[in-house]
Amino acid sequence: MASVVLKVAVAGISRCSRVSLLRAHSVTAPLHQGVPGSLWKLGKLNHIAIAVPDMEKATALYRDVLGATVSDRVPLPEHGVYTVFVQLGNTKLELLHPLGEKSPISGFLQKNKSGGLHHICIEVDDINAAVADLKAKNIRTLSEEPRIGAHGKLVMFLHPKDCDGVLVELEEA
Repeated sequence: MASVVLKVAVAGISRCSRVSLLRAHSVTAPLHQGVPGSLWKLGKLNHIAIAVPDMEKATALYRDVLGATVSDRVPLPEHGVYTVFVQLGNTKLELLHPLGEKSPISGFLQKNKSGGLHHICIEVDDINAAVADLKAKNIRTLSEEPRIGAHGKLVMFLHPKDCDGVLVELEEA
């Protein structure tokens, strides 16, 4: 395709004609064309979670140095974490710190002493339909059923080995 456009350009077609030709040939059919509609839809990025070894230091960085609005530290014993949410214009950062010895964040921080990116959270309009569909497509989940997450909504974590090495959290919008 690029060689055809290049040959046309070399032949002396005006700049505007080349732009139109490129636009006409760069439009592709939707990937889902001919595929039955899904019972659920992927929504916006809800947050990016960062495991931190020192919650007070991390909170101070975002609040005092960068000037962000941050939430209070909230314990979530059912998930084994403390959370702080940093409000951004288009999403949030979730700071995670271990709560208790069995916290999944403890294991993460043992491997990553300085902390780091832990997971991304994407909203879905129907978590139960999304989970059923993804399981049917051989995407493993880290629990059998969705649980209540930090925002009081149902969440499900997808296995990172099935998601290109990224721990993905789905949250019902």
